[in-house]
Amino acid sequence: MSTASGSGNPVKPVILRPAEMPASDRGGGNKTIPLVSSKIGSRQFLNGITSIAPGAAIALHTHNCEESVIVIDGPAIVELAGVDHALDTFDTIWVPAGTPHRFKNPSGEKPLRIFWTYAS
Repeated sequence: MSTASGSGNPVKPVILRPAEMPASDRGGGNKTIPLVSSKIGSRQFLNGITSIAPGAAIALHTHNCEESVIVIDGPAIVELAGVDHALDTFDTIWVPAGTPHRFKNPSGEKPLRIFWTYAS
């Protein structure tokens, strides 16, 4: 069995149920539910689900690591390095570290939901 970094304590698998977890408010009706992170023992990556309100967008940003994003309930528009790309449910993107990007919800009726994973 694996142990936590230097602690000697066993690392145990965890089942996460997003419907039972609190969401962080990102403003404008956008919310994020962090899932796998160092809080549960992960040392290699973190992931979560972000819900983007109808007609809203996440602010343009970059990360100091790679990111993969799957549209789990679309459609969506992703802006990658200044260029917009239309996406639909289950379309997946990979974003190299340092690349400016953001997601936009073109729907006027329902939230856009994305599942993201960051490398550490």
